[in-house]
Amino acid sequence: MDRRAFIESCSAAATCLSAAAALPVFAADARPRAYARAVLTDEFGDPLKASSLKARANYVFHYPYVATPVFLLNLDTPVPPAQLTTEARESYVWPGGVGARRNVVAFSAICAHQLVYPTPQVSFISFRRNRAQKGVQDNLIHCCAEHSQYDPAKGAQVLDGPAPQPLCAVLLEHDPRADTLTAYATLGGELFDAFFRKYEMKLSLDVGPTARHPVAGRAPVRELEKFCKNPIQC
Repeated sequence: MDRRAFIESCSAAATCLSAAAALPVFAADARPRAYARAVLTDEFGDPLKASSLKARANYVFHYPYVATPVFLLNLDTPVPPAQLTTEARESYVWPGGVGARRNVVAFSAICAHQLVYPTPQVSFISFRRNRAQKGVQDNLIHCCAEHSQYDPAKGAQVLDGPAPQPLCAVLLEHDPRADTLTAYATLGGELFDAFFRKYEMKLSLDVGPTARHPVAGRAPVRELEKFCKNPIQC
């Protein structure tokens, strides 16, 4: 290794150590759960560019199963890692945003309280750029069922309401050259089994026998307003 490469390597290592030192020391019990990799695509089937995402707009894709929706958000500011805990008291480090500005995040759109989720007919849960009513903060994911509020800038941490844990995070990989995003794992408290049990009949009618099929290869992304006919603003 030449002198210049050695110096650059040392600098990069020092940066990583500094970032790690900024995080609190704790045991990480919950581990990422790997699923089939899926490149996020636009409505035409082309790989979605991370830089094309509108700031603070609601986007939806499905992962890791055909019927399990995910919120994709460009928070328009770098999002740092966060320490979180599941309902089962398992701690984990959410890695923060991805993309050139580390401002893109993704979370399961299944509320951790009553498993409310966005459908093509109606959505009682969504990211709120501005207050919908008194007591609802700006820039939070809000569920109208019992008014649970999650902060996507803090790993979907619960800020208010009866939800017992953060939304499950969907981990994304960003390709800096192609500016593409690939979903590859989840992190945090999964609720997929309970979701499929609760909505077995509805999903069989709305989605059919593929509802629990794994998503692989590609995952189309749509704005919530285009995916859902009636996004509720409670």
